[in-house]
This record gives sequence, C-alpha cells and structure tokens, in this order.
Amino acid sequence: MGGIAVLCEVQSGEISKGSLGVLEEAARLGGALGEPVTAVVCGSGLDDGAMGALGGFGASAVVVADDPALGTGIAQTVVDACAAAQEAGQYRYWIGCASILAADALAGLAARLGAGIVVDAVELHAEGGALVTRRSGLGDSVLAHCGFTSPVGVVITRSGSFAAGDGNGGSAPVTRISPTFRPYSQAVSLVGHEDAASTGPDIGAAEVLVAGGRGLGEAGGFGLIEECATAFGGAVAATRAVVDAGWYPYSAQVGQTGKTVAPKLYIACGISGAIQHKVGMQNSGVIVAINKDKNAPIFDYADFGVVGDLHDVVPKLTELIKARS
Repeated sequence: MGGIAVLCEVQSGEISKGSLGVLEEAARLGGALGEPVTAVVCGSGLDDGAMGALGGFGASAVVVADDPALGTGIAQTVVDACAAAQEAGQYRYWIGCASILAADALAGLAARLGAGIVVDAVELHAEGGALVTRRSGLGDSVLAHCGFTSPVGVVITRSGSFAAGDGNGGSAPVTRISPTFRPYSQAVSLVGHEDAASTGPDIGAAEVLVAGGRGLGEAGGFGLIEECATAFGGAVAATRAVVDAGWYPYSAQVGQTGKTVAPKLYIACGISGAIQHKVGMQNSGVIVAINKDKNAPIFDYADFGVVGDLHDVVPKLTELIKARS
C-alpha cells in the first residue's frame, strides 16, 4: 500500500481551483515522502486531454470515473467511485479540499474504509516518513498536530488553504475505471441548487485582495480600499471587526469566522493582525502590511511592511498601479 490520492472536484465543467491547490501541495508532500500522487476525478462527460493536464499540477497519474450518476451532485456515488479507485490503487492517503460534495464524499470514504480522518487541516507535513497534518484548535489560537494509526488516512483541508499555481503544462497518463454503485447510493436526487447572494467579487477566487481593518476609521474609508482593489484588478476583503461594525458585507470577511483565502497578493490596510485574522490569510503568496503602528502583530508575518498612515499610503499606491497599467 502506498501513494497519495487527491480527489479533484469538477465545478462548472472545470477542476476547482481548491482542488488544484491541494494537488500541488500533495505533490510537494509526495516528493518529501517518496510517494507518487494520483488525481482522482469523478464526473460525467470528462475529457481525457483535460484530465491528463492535471499532470502539470503534480499528478503522476490520473484516474477518471465517468458516469452520469457521478454528475448529479450526490456524494454517495462519489464514495463508490473513490472506493473502487482505492481497491485498484491501494493508496496510503486520500486528500481533498473542503466543499459540500468533497467533504461528504471523503467522510463517507473514510467510513467505508475504516480509515482515520482529519478535517479542517491547514498544513501538510512529512515527518518520520508519514503524513502529519496541522489543524486549528481553541479558536485558531493553536495548531494541533494530527497523524494516523490506521493503514489509510483521509484528510479534508480547509477551503482556501492552498493556492493553485498556473501549472507547468505537463501531462499525466489517464486510466478510466467503471465503479459499481450500491443501490442506496442512487436512492436520492438533487432537485435544486441556489447560489448565495453576493455583493461583489468572490474573495476566495481573486488573485489580489486589498483588505481593510479598523485603521480605516470609518465605513467611508473603504472607498480607498475599493479604488486600490480595482486598480489591481482584485477584490476587497475585510476583518471581522469592521464587518461587525456594519462597515462592509460579511461576504468579504477573512478570518476564523469568515473565509480562508490564499491569493497571490494580500494587502492588509489598517489591520493589526490578530491570530483570528491571520489564520484566514496566512497562506497568501505575498503579504503586504500597511499600518501606522510599527508594533502591530501583522508585521511579524508580512513579507513587506509599510509603517505609515494608510490614508496617505493607499492613494499613492493606487496612483502608481494605475500609472503602470
């Protein structure tokens, strides 16, 4: 038994960015453990060429289960397909990015296999030849180190914990399997799907986020943040404090009780950097902090820091970006 299987979810006809990010992280982990990584894709009408392109994100092989029953949005049929892939591949670990479908499917797979499971993992590490995860606890104030005693381990990562790159253009061989579905797996059907109302761009998908905190002074300060985000072609994010104060919508909240994000660039404006906020954005590619308090905790983990009044700094940054665009 060996190897790492990554459940790659299909959303709107494409592999989700969350899955691609986890696949790349699994490839890094596999290199450290000496384990090959297989992308497992379940859906209907899947193209071998598109699936083979997952090799560019770290997969050494791709297993495809293609059946109309797998395109219904019901997790139980995906459990059957993953169980069939496990029987054929005998993987040591299964990893996936949390979503309604993937979380249900991987939890069901763990139950089917009698496997240990870690939910809400934010880090993956190779220690002593085995996978050890990190997951938040005690209000995100500590990280618990979790490993496995079972032959197979299942990990569901927190959404947004691993940002997807652009891939390297590589490809991987594709193998198709034909799972057998248990009678109860198709006993229910999805009768509707409604997207939550959104007041702006999805902060989970944006490559650039400009975030505002209490240092803005008032709700009107978000005008500076919005103009800067527009100049970058990005989206606006906010801390819990300003959302609770009614300055900005909850859909933009980053942190423990908001969204976890991993953009290529995160610009924190007037944000102190409490642990509850840090856990939601610490995996960003580059973190830039703008704060007039040189002792603000956010400077401890920012890649670049500007000590100054955001009301002076942000407009100048916006002007510079507009000029270069």
